[in-house]
Amino acid sequence: MALRLGLSLPQAQQYDIGRDVPDVARTAERIGYESFWVYERALFPEPQTQGLYGIEGLAWPDMYRGVPDPLVTLTLAVSATERARLGTSILVAPLHNPFQLAKALATLDAASGGRVVAGFGTGWSLDEYAAAGVAPFEERGKVLDEMIDVCRAVWGPDPVSYDGPHSKVASAVVAPKPARPIPILVPTNSKKAMTRLVDRLDGWMPIAMGAEQLTSQWRQLQDLAAERGRTEPIQAVVRVNAQYSAKAYDGTDRSAFQGSVDQIVEDLAAHAADGLDEFFFELQGLARDAQELKDVAAEVYEAVRAAGL
Repeated sequence: MALRLGLSLPQAQQYDIGRDVPDVARTAERIGYESFWVYERALFPEPQTQGLYGIEGLAWPDMYRGVPDPLVTLTLAVSATERARLGTSILVAPLHNPFQLAKALATLDAASGGRVVAGFGTGWSLDEYAAAGVAPFEERGKVLDEMIDVCRAVWGPDPVSYDGPHSKVASAVVAPKPARPIPILVPTNSKKAMTRLVDRLDGWMPIAMGAEQLTSQWRQLQDLAAERGRTEPIQAVVRVNAQYSAKAYDGTDRSAFQGSVDQIVEDLAAHAADGLDEFFFELQGLARDAQELKDVAAEVYEAVRAAGL
């Protein structure tokens, strides 16, 4: 069975969101990509008060300046496409009011005919939490749990009722409903996060940083699912941050997915072992414009299929 391939939509500063998002989505679906993805970066602190990922001294990349709203970006892709799934990788869920986000995702799924995938995470930026004003950073795990509960309630049958710390819905009709149950996926970086996934959620959203590491994490998740009696399969969608170049990278310290298209395909083949069969490429950062992004996306897709993947 061929790997399912997706592509990140253009959200970096060099793109015209209103023109380029529908154009790239339409073209990429025609090429054969089966899913499109957006990420969330609410702000860019200047001067920086916190390092990237909370690591002291690590600079935020310029790509994070002025990132468009993820759900607006997906909305621009809805009418330009017919089949591809539309996913978030990821939404920083605790930055949002749970009820409003649940309704927005339901509306987007209804409008797209049941194509939305909700990738949630807790984030790491203290500045974003302060600006959003929804909940303290220290409560991010509890807020994510409430977000999941509210989404399931709002997306379920009417009348909707929910009573939680941040959302209280008295018996009410809440529409539109999703066209089908929206899958919720999360990354995992702790045993607690893995347990939440196994017990409550649909799937896993790791980053491909090395075949051995990815496979080890996947097996840990499968073992935990067996241990806790989960019977339904865990969906997995792997993000590939590709640093492509026209020439092959000949350094002995080459990172995964760094180098020529052929090297990226070789790395993909290594990461696709052990039941991991869905990947999406982050290619937008190094492209100069939408045309280059479309050209590289086509070259990568064709090379993957030519390799029999």
